[in-house]
Amino acid sequence: MVASLNTPASFVSDFWHDQLVAQERQALFLVLVAFLASFGFIRFSARLGRSPRFSWWPGSVVSDSGVHLHHLVWGICLMLGAGTAGFATFGSSPGLEICAALFGIGAGLTIDEFALWVYLEDVYWSREGRASIDAAVLAAAAMLLVLLGGRPFEPAERGSGLPLELVAGAIVISLGVICLAKQRLLHATVGCFVWPLALYGAARIAKPGSAWARRFYGNRSPRKQGKAQRRFHRDRHTERFKERFRDAVGGEPDEVYRARLKQAAAVRDAAARIRERADRAP
Repeated sequence: MVASLNTPASFVSDFWHDQLVAQERQALFLVLVAFLASFGFIRFSARLGRSPRFSWWPGSVVSDSGVHLHHLVWGICLMLGAGTAGFATFGSSPGLEICAALFGIGAGLTIDEFALWVYLEDVYWSREGRASIDAAVLAAAAMLLVLLGGRPFEPAERGSGLPLELVAGAIVISLGVICLAKQRLLHATVGCFVWPLALYGAARIAKPGSAWARRFYGNRSPRKQGKAQRRFHRDRHTERFKERFRDAVGGEPDEVYRARLKQAAAVRDAAARIRERADRAP
């Protein structure tokens, strides 16, 4: 019995020391784990607070004057404090690990309201607010790739002039910028670490609402504009999968959620009236 209990503990200990500490990646690992846990908890908490079945769940922090303190405020404060303290520890344990975990928690709280940065208004439960889910996925993917050893750039040796790595890095950055302009965000993020993906995204058609399409399609190239609209229509399988994923993680948009609640209430009222008439019947 004791041996069976020690096996998982031994595995965790070996993983921590051999795979993380020995490679000096324990801080990034803690940032990633804390980020995912923080984002998952705050999104779960927000969904509970919205549900009428959990009215007892503590909701948003609102002052007596009506000021709503979004949780990104706490996230920014945590990142500032943990980042500053991390520099003060000079990378020594356990301060480094503690600061990394706190930074990850703050990042999760902040990314959960990423859409508020962009739109500068409370769009948490709107269609626009679902950009926060996409941002969290991209941020987690980038952290995981770095944790696994991926590097967008390799440090150049001094005195080597203009290294080939610098030229390659500039090309990869250019491809990433093109992917961003085409709204191919996953290609831009992962492509920084796996350059063929950035090349693929940069060579493919842009999304119809992207900055690239507004600049180079439309009246300039109606054929490409039509191709983009056909390629990225809302009913395509990839988009439906993304919407189901966003619903599962972030919850339904407010208009869909309120309509579903209204429909459920109407069904309950109709059932209650039917039971009432049945009870009055002789």
